Amino acid sequence: MTFDELYKIAKSVINPRRLSEYAEAGGVGAALLAESGKVYTGVCIDTASSMGFCAEHAAAAAMITAGESRVLKMIAVGWDGRIMPPCGRCREFISQIHSENLNTEVMVAEGVIVTLRELLPYDWK
Repeated sequence: MTFDELYKIAKSVINPRRLSEYAEAGGVGAALLAESGKVYTGVCIDTASSMGFCAEHAAAAAMITAGESRVLKMIAVGWDGRIMPPCGRCREFISQIHSENLNTEVMVAEGVIVTLRELLPYDWK
């Protein structure tokens, strides 16, 4: 699967909306290509007290629920269509759920693909 295809899938789940006075969701969509070839998606949830989570976390939770943990490729897309690099929390989270995930290819900007290892050059492990 190409990053162009993953981009379209991540963008397709974006649906910005207010959930309550204190929470919004859907402004960022993510797509993770698992080792099986299946793509898992997720959206961000932003809350006033910082208890929300990123789209990559939501996609990883769906993947783990389905019994997988190895990510081959990942991408996150903002509501405006801009590709977004994963935050530090997402980088660390994905790196810990499978020993090979430091080799995950991550699109961090249009035409720019790096490994998770390159995003975590001084990993604590």
